[in-house]
Amino acid sequence: MFLSPFRRLLLIACACLAGVNTASAAVPNVEAALACAPTTPCASPLPVRMVIVTMFEIGADSGDAPGEFQLWKERRKLDTRIPFPQGYHDLHYNPDSQILAMVTGVGTARSATATMALGLDPRFDLSKSYWLVAGIAGIDPEDASIGSAAWARYSVDGDLVHEVDAREIPKDWPSGFFPLDKNGPHDKSPPITEGRVFALNPKLADWAFALTRDTPIPDDAGIQKERASYSGYPNAQKPPFVLIGDQFSAMTFWHGKLMNQWANDYARYATSGKGEFVTSAMEETGTLQAMTYLDRVGRAKMDRVMVLRSGSNYSMPPDGVSAADNLMRENEGYSGMRASLESLYLVGSKVVDELLGHWDRYEKAPPQ
Repeated sequence: MFLSPFRRLLLIACACLAGVNTASAAVPNVEAALACAPTTPCASPLPVRMVIVTMFEIGADSGDAPGEFQLWKERRKLDTRIPFPQGYHDLHYNPDSQILAMVTGVGTARSATATMALGLDPRFDLSKSYWLVAGIAGIDPEDASIGSAAWARYSVDGDLVHEVDAREIPKDWPSGFFPLDKNGPHDKSPPITEGRVFALNPKLADWAFALTRDTPIPDDAGIQKERASYSGYPNAQKPPFVLIGDQFSAMTFWHGKLMNQWANDYARYATSGKGEFVTSAMEETGTLQAMTYLDRVGRAKMDRVMVLRSGSNYSMPPDGVSAADNLMRENEGYSGMRASLESLYLVGSKVVDELLGHWDRYEKAPPQ
């Protein structure tokens, strides 16, 4: 993509208006990087200060109903499209802010392979990059309301388990699931965490929460009506807010009070009581497994990864509504979809602006 002198000045002005400090960095040579093939050595890799990791988009990348990617693309002027044939979706970049955004595709297989493919792509210098995983999620009404945004300290894998159909489980089993390598659901020997529990940098998560905890998140009549039905759950009835809360990653889109209890119990068990299930999604353990491997070979830094999930729907129904009925209704559209996308962008952007606006400080070491 050719950038005229006028275009370069315009992009720099836009970046400054967005709160990004560009004074200390020259505009990267985008044309030279685009001339490199995705899997061959590149003499002019693009420097990346921030990677925004989203999982899906709806329709076009801009101009229609947004998914997780669109608000970042439009509002952060990510206008340089970079072919990414080894992944699900092309990448988008802003040469002035040095923000790179990706869409991994839904599920752990796609998120893991796309993250690994980006990390090993010689067209990008990711040696100092911060990574922000920003996606919508189911949210536990015991902890928060839809539209709320949770910074995770842990991501727990809910797929590596034994399963017995709920119609056949013994009466003394709390659920039909128990961890691999365990002798039944009552086996409480120490959990195996390798590949099943990913601990994020707790100081970075706490810093992000402290920075964003008072971020105003828009409320609307639709989510007010939805949360009013959760009369027995005080946190579910609050207007959207920012919190610390851990992420439960499973490829099955589960729903219901009993499944919600399973997620809570398993998250506490897997983290030895340190974690608290708040959001449910599919991709994090794939993304974080890839990041762990990339960190080992110096292609990325695991201690610079943040996970932010916002609630688009509750992970269980209100009292008096069956899990099946509520799930079918949700499949027609999440009541908190737009609210959760705005929440993701508003809360996540505050962290992005702080990191990039003081890059001379944060490029050296993560904030604490």
